[in-house]
Amino acid sequence: MQPLTHGGDWAGYRAEFGRDPLDFSANVSPLGLPDGVAEAITASLATADRYPDPLCRALRAKLAVAENVPAESLLCSNGAADLIFRLVLAAKPRTALVTAPTFAEYATALETVGCTVERHFLREENDFAVTEDILNAVHPGIEMVFLCQPNNPTGQLAQPALVEALLHKCEAVGARLVVDECFLDFLPEGDTLSAKRLLQTSKHLVILKAFTKLYGMAGVRLGYALSADTALLEQMQACGQPWGVSSLAQAAGLAALEETAYVENVRALIAEQRPRLAAGLRALGLRVLDGRANYLLFQAPETLGEALRQRGAVLRSCANYPGLGPGWYRTAVRTGPENEQLLKLLAEVLE
Repeated sequence: MQPLTHGGDWAGYRAEFGRDPLDFSANVSPLGLPDGVAEAITASLATADRYPDPLCRALRAKLAVAENVPAESLLCSNGAADLIFRLVLAAKPRTALVTAPTFAEYATALETVGCTVERHFLREENDFAVTEDILNAVHPGIEMVFLCQPNNPTGQLAQPALVEALLHKCEAVGARLVVDECFLDFLPEGDTLSAKRLLQTSKHLVILKAFTKLYGMAGVRLGYALSADTALLEQMQACGQPWGVSSLAQAAGLAALEETAYVENVRALIAEQRPRLAAGLRALGLRVLDGRANYLLFQAPETLGEALRQRGAVLRSCANYPGLGPGWYRTAVRTGPENEQLLKLLAEVLE
C-alpha cells in the first residue's frame, strides 16, 4: 500500500500495533469535538435519508454573518483539501507558485491538471519565514500562487502588509492568490491578520478555511472558500460531485459557529502550552522554530520518529517536504498532560 503523505494515520498505527497512539502528527484541537457539535450531528441523523442541500444555504448564510462577507462570496465543501482540488480543476493554471516547505496538497492538486509547479524555497537561516523575496518569484506566466497562513509545517506567518503586496503583484501579472487560513483562527488576533479585508477590492484573491482544525472536526470534513469572484466559485461548485457536504457536516458547521466559549478555550490552551512545549523540546537540546500555530517544527536525529513510534507516540515526519528533509519533525501542541508525556518519551529516546 502507498504510504500516506499526511499525519493522523491512526488507522495505520492501530493495524500495526493493535492500539491507538499518542498522536501528535495531526494538528487538530486537543479538546476534541465540541459537545454542541456532537449533539447536532446526532440530531441530524433523523434526516439522513434525505439528500443534503447541495448549496449549503443555511450554513452559508450563517457563515456570511460570522465572516462578514456576502453569502454569494462563500463556497462550502468537503474540507479545505477538496477546495484546493476544485479550485485547480476550475482554473486549470498552466504555471503556479508554491513556497517550500509548505502543505503538500497544493502541488499535488496542481500536478493533476498538468500544471508546472515552481517552488520558492524559504531559507533555513531565516527560520523559513516568508519574506519580500517572494514578490520576485511572481513573474508573468504565473497564474496561481499559494500562501499558507500560518505556514504548515513551519508555523511562520507573513505580515498582512506583505500579503497585500503579494496580492498586488499577482494582480499585476494576472495571477490568483490563494491564501490558506485554516490555522489562523487558532490565534486570538487571527481575524485582524486575515486577508479578508482585501476581498472587497480584488477578485484575484481566494481564501481557504476549514472547521477541521479549530473544532476538532477532521473526520466530519467541512471547509469553505471566500472570494469576490463568484463566477470562479460557481465553477468550483461544478468541478465535483453536487452533494459535497453531507447533511451531518452541515449541521455540525451550524452548531460549531455557536461554540464561542470552546474556541476561546482552545486558543487559551494553545497560547499557554505552545511556549511550554517549545521550551521542553529545547531543554532536550533540539532546535525549535518559533511558530505561531498550534504546532511546532523542530530538528532532531533522523531515527527519532521511528523510535518514538515504537514507544507509542507519533510525530509528523517532514522528510517528504520539499525544502526540509530527514531530521525535521512537526509536533502538534496538545493538552498539558499529553505534552508532558511526549517530552518524557522524547527524553527516554534521546538519552
